[in-house]
Amino acid sequence: MGHRVVVGVSGSPGSLTALHRAAAEARVRGAQLWVVLAWQAPGGDLGSRGPGGVPMLAAVKAAAVERLRLALDTAFGPAGPGVTLAGHAVRATAGAALVDAVSGPEDLLVVGTGARGAVRRLLRPSVARHCLAHAPCPVLTVPPSPLQAELDAVHRRNVWRLPLDTRELAE
Repeated sequence: MGHRVVVGVSGSPGSLTALHRAAAEARVRGAQLWVVLAWQAPGGDLGSRGPGGVPMLAAVKAAAVERLRLALDTAFGPAGPGVTLAGHAVRATAGAALVDAVSGPEDLLVVGTGARGAVRRLLRPSVARHCLAHAPCPVLTVPPSPLQAELDAVHRRNVWRLPLDTRELAE
């Protein structure tokens, strides 16, 4: 098996930015692009053991596979990334799925990063930090697009119903 560039996606704008960077790295290195979308059952393992557990798991996995297809289509369209591509929907936490997808030190792991406030750090552990601590290969962390910060600012302004200063549009 040749060298691989492994990247995690969720469908978020930040993960699509990381996906584009991973595709560029795969082209430069002549490597395969492995795209991993991690999923978990609602309620964790206990939630999948109750009545209807197997059909529910199948439905959740199918939704994850569809989300992976949509992310790839959104990122590359019908033309594709220009490299050999393998998509994987994996039942695991995102960090564990990415570290497990790497085969050795010759691979490259690409993960997106984003702004993380104190509350978000408490509720959701950092995938990038997990990968940096546990991956047996180089890890490339990709910051979000600068346009994402502007989009977030507009969203906050709309949520708080703040008026738009038209002078900002002239800049």
